[in-house]
Amino acid sequence: MALIVQKYGGTSVGSTERILAIAERIVRCRNEGNQVIVVVSAMGGETNRLAGLGNEISANPAAREMDVLLASGEQVSVALLSMALADLGCPGRSFLANQIRIFTDGNHQRARIQNIETEALDAAVAEGVVPVIAGFQGTDSTGSLTTLGRGGSDTTAVAIAVAMKADECQICTDVDGVYSADPRIVEDAKRLSSVTFEEMLELASLGSKILHPRSVEFAGKYNVALRVLSSFEDGPGTLITTETPTMEQPIVSGIAYARDEAKITMSGVPDIPGVASKILGPVGRTATEVDMIVQNTGADGLTDFTFTVKRQDFESTLKLLEPVRQSLGARELSGDNKIAKVSVVGVGMRSHAGVATRLFDALADENINIQMISTSEIRISVVVAERYLELAVRAIHDEFDLASSGTQPDT
Repeated sequence: MALIVQKYGGTSVGSTERILAIAERIVRCRNEGNQVIVVVSAMGGETNRLAGLGNEISANPAAREMDVLLASGEQVSVALLSMALADLGCPGRSFLANQIRIFTDGNHQRARIQNIETEALDAAVAEGVVPVIAGFQGTDSTGSLTTLGRGGSDTTAVAIAVAMKADECQICTDVDGVYSADPRIVEDAKRLSSVTFEEMLELASLGSKILHPRSVEFAGKYNVALRVLSSFEDGPGTLITTETPTMEQPIVSGIAYARDEAKITMSGVPDIPGVASKILGPVGRTATEVDMIVQNTGADGLTDFTFTVKRQDFESTLKLLEPVRQSLGARELSGDNKIAKVSVVGVGMRSHAGVATRLFDALADENINIQMISTSEIRISVVVAERYLELAVRAIHDEFDLASSGTQPDT
């Protein structure tokens, strides 16, 4: 008898009809001889609605009270799904974070899980009950509700799977797996039967919205078998697991992209020690995320310093850095908020040369200019003008023949 943790996101529980369908799916899994624990998100759009209410009441709502407000969305979902299971003759029981004691630190709206007590879950499973757990929430050392940040229900599910030593953690969503590229852009994109934790973490961090990066990192750390499945149709999905050294890996497994990028350049900066800290230090202190960084040495001891931020931080970062430019005596501060990042990911890059050349040639053939480049052992990212994003993704997908060789056979 396998113990399976299933997580259903907001789209999957977005209406009472879908909740009833999910209940039937859970019952089928249980009737196949499995023990099932379920983690659910708030109904689709509910967290945004609740956040909007809080911001209407207060221009600067207390983080603790926002957590109390936002966590109520999952409370609705677990109650409704437990009712649906009961009507199907399946004993379901709702659990909030304080009832199973999911302990987190005290960082409201971005808390991290520290420990999970399993006594209540062990007892429920032993009784034949299906625990239905509110994702996204925890409690701190004072007993206050906390939330894990957007995508936190994925992390809850993986943490429950770790604590309960589950055989598999299934993330059930509105897609039937992880694809070689976004099927909305690449018509012949293929579902991957498996990817490594390392590849999935890169893809999730680089723009793929299927899994939250924290959940992938957690699963990889504790080696929990993680599978992405469709909530609405049967299929094998995509298994995220450890790398198998004896398996021949494709050179590139997938392509990710991010549209919400912006580029900032400070030109004519004195090329002296500590200049990067003087530019990025003020940015970091505002909790603005800096991604790609390029520094070029120019003539006369001057340099150009370029980096990318999220598009929402573009204007505020430009404003923040103008006094820095003046203090450094730099020539110009400029930016471009119409860029996009395209990334190729694959553990096969470790053992294959020439991947970057093929990538650059594919873009050159389409007259797409590369503005910035960043690499890791299994990833190459490029910045291009946003208007070329979809063309770039299709060209790279064709270059590496991901429509045919980008997948591995289902087993």
